[in-house]
Amino acid sequence: MPDAKPNLDWSKVKAFSKQVSIDVGAAMLGAMSYIGDRLGIFKILANTGAVTVAELAAESGLSERYLREWLSAMAAAGYVTYDASSERFAMPAEHAMVLAREDSPFFSGGFIEGIIPNLSVTPKVMEAFKTGSGVAQSEYPPETFESMERSSAAMYRHQLIRKWLPTMPQVVEILANGGTALDVGCGSGRAAIALAQAFPNARIFGFDAHRGSLERARINARAAGFEERITFEVRDCTKLPPAAFDFISTFDVVHDSIDPLALLRSIRGALKPAGTYLMVEVNVSSRLEDNINPMGRMMYSMSTLYCMSVSLGGGGAGIGACMGEEKARELTREAGFTQFRRLPIEDPFSALYELRV
Repeated sequence: MPDAKPNLDWSKVKAFSKQVSIDVGAAMLGAMSYIGDRLGIFKILANTGAVTVAELAAESGLSERYLREWLSAMAAAGYVTYDASSERFAMPAEHAMVLAREDSPFFSGGFIEGIIPNLSVTPKVMEAFKTGSGVAQSEYPPETFESMERSSAAMYRHQLIRKWLPTMPQVVEILANGGTALDVGCGSGRAAIALAQAFPNARIFGFDAHRGSLERARINARAAGFEERITFEVRDCTKLPPAAFDFISTFDVVHDSIDPLALLRSIRGALKPAGTYLMVEVNVSSRLEDNINPMGRMMYSMSTLYCMSVSLGGGGAGIGACMGEEKARELTREAGFTQFRRLPIEDPFSALYELRV
């Protein structure tokens, strides 16, 4: 029988109570940050300099009373500064790189935008706890996928072409000479567009099962001037055409796929004999004990709310976001890949694996 009156260390109780209060406050601040991103308040603050509440209200057209409360929350969190003598709020230029500058490599607006749409499906995830059946991708609001596009845009804009592909010189050479590239699970097409821009002679394809994302991909390609150069298709990527591509990529796709092994076998079969597959996954470990840190806290939570649940919702494996290098090696070996190399890339969020047949 458990001790009905455990001998408690009250200092630890108080410390943990403080931690939970901080975490609850962070969750509430997430909603405030979502408002700041969606209403463009962060961008206005980044461009106006120090302002009073009344000046911000005039600039934004928003309610002065709501802005006062919102700014107070942002100041309390340290997102903006507050000068009591002038009653002005300001966003430091360094913070604007994270909150307001879409072209910054540190921009986090996409992650912030994803807070509310992911939380909106929490009741359905709760039901899945009882049934184990998961939540179908179609149950998530369209904003979920827009947030994914924005959160990954910096990766394609700043990393893929400039830093990642040069570690695979054979890929750069063959694409420069007119090779074929396929992005599997291409989403809104940002990776395919980056490849088309960098390699004008290459033939670029993007396949995805999610029609809404492919509609966004075609719009994005048209806006970038690459509509004629990229072929986007709604496809079951476990049934890719054989020996058709010199280079295939997946970006955070394998861990939330319904049948990751079938997907990887399909990718292996779709590569030409000398082809290369780039698998990008979350930079975490397969072992929980290695992930007891802020990154692990975020990724296990996001996995529960989306990655694992979507896979299970399709009757799939439900691997989850924190599969790590160990699981990646296991799956690719079982899929028939004989060469596995972790690329020498230091990135806090992404681990990159080069696979050859």
